[in-house]
Amino acid sequence: MDIHEYQAKELLSKFGVGIPTGALAYSPEQAAYRAREMGGDRWVVKAQVHAGGRGKAGGVKVCSSDSEIQDVTENMFGQKLVTHQTGPEGKGIYRVYVEAAVPILREIYLGFVLDRASQRVMIVASGEGGMEIEEISADKPDSIVRAAIEPAVGLREFQAREIAFALGIKPALIQQMVRTLMGCYRAFRDLDATMVEINPLVVTSDDRILALDAKMTFDNNALFRHPQISELRDKSQEDPRESRAADRGLSYVGLEGNIGCIVNGAGLAMATMDTIKLAGGEPANFLDIGGGATPERVSKAFRLVLSDKNVQAILVNIFAGINRCDWVAEGVVKALRDDPVDVPVIVRLAGTNVEEGQKILAQSGLPLIRATTLMEAAERAVAAWQADVKKNSNLRAV
Repeated sequence: MDIHEYQAKELLSKFGVGIPTGALAYSPEQAAYRAREMGGDRWVVKAQVHAGGRGKAGGVKVCSSDSEIQDVTENMFGQKLVTHQTGPEGKGIYRVYVEAAVPILREIYLGFVLDRASQRVMIVASGEGGMEIEEISADKPDSIVRAAIEPAVGLREFQAREIAFALGIKPALIQQMVRTLMGCYRAFRDLDATMVEINPLVVTSDDRILALDAKMTFDNNALFRHPQISELRDKSQEDPRESRAADRGLSYVGLEGNIGCIVNGAGLAMATMDTIKLAGGEPANFLDIGGGATPERVSKAFRLVLSDKNVQAILVNIFAGINRCDWVAEGVVKALRDDPVDVPVIVRLAGTNVEEGQKILAQSGLPLIRATTLMEAAERAVAAWQADVKKNSNLRAV
């Protein structure tokens, strides 16, 4: 789960990370009032969306008066911000963060991520802040500092000092930098985060180290331990299909193809998508219905997949171990009887109670296309999709 910049800053500040003075606003009038409330003569207005590259897309503006803030935010609210991370559809701007401008002396990149190769939390830092880490890695790889954290003992102060010295922090600010690094690590560990990124972390001309921007991502599987984090979820920034799936306990990722997938098990779902592409098609989604594929769960999965208007065929691929093929078959039949569909449905069942499942499908009277192997299922799904597209094209021509 992602959260907004202002939320990440609020969390990090509780762990001792320095942040500039700022306030949230939901309207142009409120944004101008927040600036007057803070005082000063320069402010930064930031669109709050779950995406990087906001500055290049016009989502970050420096203002010198409250009237300028009002004009800038008038053009932001209700608009879609399109960045390299949002795709062409963009993300809606419904709130802005007004922050007091600070005198920046230098910028630093700082990130805490999970390194699956070493099975450690990895600190990635660079004295070339303000750029995306991908750009830093490509343009100035020698500037990157890495340090793995031993999980048994956590981040130690000597490690934090080594990183601070490697980044060229002057001696008078070393302790501030150590406090920032330790605070980020504690937030990462205690809140079950999967990423903490501050870009840029700035050194100001008045000798402060502040997080000018912040991103945090959390492990969905650990949110039950952190209800205060769950409450920070903003569904307006999520793919509506993925939000509906999460609310129903399904693992779903929307893609750009035309063949919808209903599969049990993440590995099998990935293999199914690869096989569809091998057969010449494009998957419309990743959908793992999990181990308990009851008829109700399968029915929910059908409705979710069909909510994507790009879906022109559906492939159901179930390998039943914990599941039962007869349950899945009942779910497929129930879903199609409750909500008839006008796209081809291909079903491949294997494993526990497969004979009973096949019997239920055969006796349903529904126009289902059955397959025995995954490759056969994918080929039939692609063929059925292409035939359906051709038929609809001919009908439109007539």
